[in-house]
Amino acid sequence: MADNLKVHSFEEVSKHNNQKDCWMIISGKVYDITNFLDDHPGGDEVLITATAKDATEDFEDVGHSKAAIEMMEQYLVGEIDVATLPGKKKDQHNLSSKGSSAENDSSSTFIKILQFLVPLLILGSAFVLRQYGKNE
Repeated sequence: MADNLKVHSFEEVSKHNNQKDCWMIISGKVYDITNFLDDHPGGDEVLITATAKDATEDFEDVGHSKAAIEMMEQYLVGEIDVATLPGKKKDQHNLSSKGSSAENDSSSTFIKILQFLVPLLILGSAFVLRQYGKNE
């Protein structure tokens, strides 16, 4: 089946971005997940917001089970033409987002660390200020 997959442009796939017609790009493959929206454990909104882009990183960050990954095959409708992906390297041999440069990886890691540390620092500051206020 994988040998006869239709190649879709990003523009074509991005038009399928609502509850009645929802396609997603993951690891260079295109999935029509319209019939899965109601069954998704995380709700349909999280899937719909991941349309009209390469959702590979979003999918991998969640850490889906082996069963979920195997289930994806039934929704496969084709492959993405990577040359049409916005902001991605046009590399036919590497369809996943892992082909990004080391500089992009390090900045992405830095942003993820900041997303964790900033709220933690705010909470810590609030705690310190509260304790300081009680001592006076």
